[in-house]
Amino acid sequence: MDTILDNIHEHGYAVIEDAFPEGIIEALQTDCLENQPEFKAAGIGRQQDSQLNAQIRKDKTLWLTGNSPAQADFMALMGDLRLEVNRNFFLGLFDYECHYAKYEIGDFYKKHLDAFKGKSNRVFTTVCYLNTPDAGGELLIYAQDSNDVIARVAPKSGTLVVFESERFPHEVLAAESARYSIAGWFRMNNSIAGTIDPTS
Repeated sequence: MDTILDNIHEHGYAVIEDAFPEGIIEALQTDCLENQPEFKAAGIGRQQDSQLNAQIRKDKTLWLTGNSPAQADFMALMGDLRLEVNRNFFLGLFDYECHYAKYEIGDFYKKHLDAFKGKSNRVFTTVCYLNTPDAGGELLIYAQDSNDVIARVAPKSGTLVVFESERFPHEVLAAESARYSIAGWFRMNNSIAGTIDPTS
């Protein structure tokens, strides 16, 4: 936890290998594979603005609901991280939303931002890797307002990546074998007139 917080404070992002207690990743991978029939092609945008565009992204996703022991354990751990980030950075993060992401051979996600300044309540993006592909599927994190790559993260089971959603454009290179992960976002509550922001 301290390493994550220190790296976020210093760099705005953190890459932590073996970030989870023993057994969590294996249980999540099993849960992910058991739910394969429920996965859907991922869209761009949120809610009514969501649309499919295979020129930008080709992965398939399934939102976590916490309705299995593996999902509940993972979301509890991320809830603990949310509380620690709030204590250390006084951000008032409101909740955490996440989905499984499956990249089959040739699937990719072009360079993009998860949040636009002043337009979104996503504050931190997380990526948790569930398996270790032989090759491909690397996450590229770009410097703010630049095409310079500041981190190239090869997917490795148990690795957690955390970065500022508004600050860092990022990209997933084409997978060369099946790549499974959990993508998530710590959010601030931008509720209006008592209506809570949507979670997906």
